[in-house]
Amino acid sequence: MKLLSWIVILIGVAVLGLATYARLAPTVPEAWHRSSGQSELGHTPAVGGHLYREVVGTEGPQLLTILDRIARDTPRTAVLAGSVEEGQITYITRSRIFGFPDFTTVTLEGAGEAQVLEIWARLRFGQSDMGVNRARVGGWLAGLDRG
Repeated sequence: MKLLSWIVILIGVAVLGLATYARLAPTVPEAWHRSSGQSELGHTPAVGGHLYREVVGTEGPQLLTILDRIARDTPRTAVLAGSVEEGQITYITRSRIFGFPDFTTVTLEGAGEAQVLEIWARLRFGQSDMGVNRARVGGWLAGLDRG
């Protein structure tokens, strides 16, 4: 075989291996199911992620319930840990082609008028998500229809 053919085959094997690892690498829910203030992973909103925080007052529980429904309806998204009753839910969303996992934690903190809704979306692999997490969070917020 020619050298170019071998190079193409090696690149194909490398891409297939990367995609397989991204889909099959074990996920430890405890490592991802935390608010931005509880992070021990070193991921910050500036590195491949997006952080949204808003004081929502007493409408917090209702917003969390609606966000949970919106997130569960998002393609390739599943609950990793938590629940509405717990006040914190972490979702895993996989990219369409390679299945790279992104984690989004929705947290409701505080009480009464001081309740804060936090949505923290971040990637597991790499340094940039090319705006995918920001777009997903923006879509979820648009779905709240609080007009």
